Amino acid sequence: MHALHPRVNARAFGARRQRPGPASALLVIALLAAAGLAPSPRTAAQRRRAPSTSPAAAAAGEYDLILRGGRVVDGTGRRSFAADVAVRGDRIARVGRLPASARARREIDARGLVVAPGFIDMLGQSEQNVLIDPRAMSKVMQGVTTEVTGEGGSIAPLNERLIKEDEAYYRRYNLDVDWRTLHEYFRRLALQGSGVNLATFVGATQVRAYVVGFDNRAPTPEELERMKALVAEAMEDGALGLSTSLQYVPARFAKTDEIVELAKVARRYGGIYATHQRSEGNALDSSLAEVFEIARRARIPVEIWHLKAAYRKNWGRMPSVLSKIRAARARGLDVTADVYPYAAASTGLAACLPPWAIEGGVQKMLGRLRDPATRQRIRADILRETNEWENIYLGSGGAQGVLVSSVVKRELEGLQGKRISEIAREQGKDELDALFDLVLADNGQTGAIYFMMDEGDLRAALREPFVSICTDSGARATDGPLSGSKSHPRGWGSYPRVLSRYVREERLLTLEEAVHKMTGRPAARVGLRDRGVLREGAFADITVFDAGRVRDRATFEEPNQYPEGIEYVVVNGQLEVDGGRRTTANAGRPLRGPGYSRR
Repeated sequence: MHALHPRVNARAFGARRQRPGPASALLVIALLAAAGLAPSPRTAAQRRRAPSTSPAAAAAGEYDLILRGGRVVDGTGRRSFAADVAVRGDRIARVGRLPASARARREIDARGLVVAPGFIDMLGQSEQNVLIDPRAMSKVMQGVTTEVTGEGGSIAPLNERLIKEDEAYYRRYNLDVDWRTLHEYFRRLALQGSGVNLATFVGATQVRAYVVGFDNRAPTPEELERMKALVAEAMEDGALGLSTSLQYVPARFAKTDEIVELAKVARRYGGIYATHQRSEGNALDSSLAEVFEIARRARIPVEIWHLKAAYRKNWGRMPSVLSKIRAARARGLDVTADVYPYAAASTGLAACLPPWAIEGGVQKMLGRLRDPATRQRIRADILRETNEWENIYLGSGGAQGVLVSSVVKRELEGLQGKRISEIAREQGKDELDALFDLVLADNGQTGAIYFMMDEGDLRAALREPFVSICTDSGARATDGPLSGSKSHPRGWGSYPRVLSRYVREERLLTLEEAVHKMTGRPAARVGLRDRGVLREGAFADITVFDAGRVRDRATFEEPNQYPEGIEYVVVNGQLEVDGGRRTTANAGRPLRGPGYSRR
């Protein structure tokens, strides 16, 4: 889910995505010598499937890294095969059987392990986090090498009004916001380094807040032209396309016509449209109709982020949702989706409030909560069933279904991991009063987890061929500046969870299908060339894991735990995880979209 605030994907003025700090990354590979090890035996079928490499070609030059004898799952969806993988510089030099005489500065025995492309997070939230802590630990340690981000709100464009809106947040992290455009942000990221490659959309919410502000009104014709110009500039700076987060304020104030006009700009540059659609619950049918209308009128490919049938009354509807998407595809609309593998969502705690209570920005929202009469009106709206806005409090079953995942103020950290019902009991308060008071105390920054989805619906979506995988979460760590705050376990274990629960245990997916959903499919969807596949000439983003041991360890109550079974992670040819341990390398790069114009 996404932020109510345009840029800070912190959702409903909640769990905000972190921002820049003066950190700078070390780009170091451990250069250790190891003896060459014979590859494991293969079946005749595997030998037929494995690409061949001539001894003469292999001997033509030394390699920087050789992974010997692993089970290669190449990201295309085809069957796995036994092969060696050799890396030279930041590219894959060979996939196939290498002679024993082939040498590299580092050789790794991958026998008994799966060698796959680095996992691609189809929706992360780390564009600010990597500037505070470049390691991107919770992503890298689960095998993620590339993250796509920018959900409605994006890292740029920025103006002074938007910076002032987040002033308190920046003070906590001593953040110097020294960029205004996407080009300037990418330049800073490239100089600093990052544990993951990062690509981003430009948010329609972002340009709306930049030009119009947070009010519930349509842009004037002149304002709409300014918004379109900002989208064009971001596309030339390297955005992947246009994104929306239409469930939240101020994004939900945008009408379909406005979004279509902005999407047409992105399409001119070869971009796609990605959306957190207007409703994932009671108004899901009309919301899907809007998605299809935008795709048709703007003639643009569409990605539906974190697809779900939310709220208990809608459980069991996912097969119908998937059927509607298949029908749209059959009509010629290019619509795909992604999911995270958990039956609970996450957004800001303030997302429980009705849209009118959030309109105008954080300070106006807090003022309304301080006024007794207005607070009573907010309470009445929350307790009323409606299709007019996304009432995630009722949709999650009330206070028992809402868990505090993260806070910004340190003195509130003891509330993390507790449900609103538990907090209300401890404080001797009415449940909604406890919720309102926490929103006030944390200046609207609190993040929350909402238990509002059905496992059967999730399984149905996971099986669908056009669905890929995301975390919808920013990178964190068990140490360092981001360690005090917790989050949804999806940010720590999504990819190991798919591999353990839905591949190894339930056999819902084959290993090849799952890896394709994590690698080749998302890379192709957003146009990341030479990523997401293991083939000669592609970038050397590689994840090596133990298919029999890999598993997630993060829980909703204690999310800050790294997974098991991710043995090696290579980003642009550099080892970032070596034998299950994080190295000092931060080899990630900004990845720019199809409209990028070099400066």
